[in-house]
Amino acid sequence: MNKVKDSNQNIAKAVLKIRQDNKLSQEQFAEMVGVTRQAVSRWEMGVSHS
Repeated sequence: MNKVKDSNQNIAKAVLKIRQDNKLSQEQFAEMVGVTRQAVSRWEMGVSHS
């Protein structure tokens, strides 16, 4: 289970960094990758749903 949590945290940090480096809002980033703003928010918080 720790591997999943660590992986989620790595993804969260990566998404946040990419978004901030490109000066994008969550909504702008979501539109670019074809998901909702809420999905981007969950990714950045490291929340995963199976």
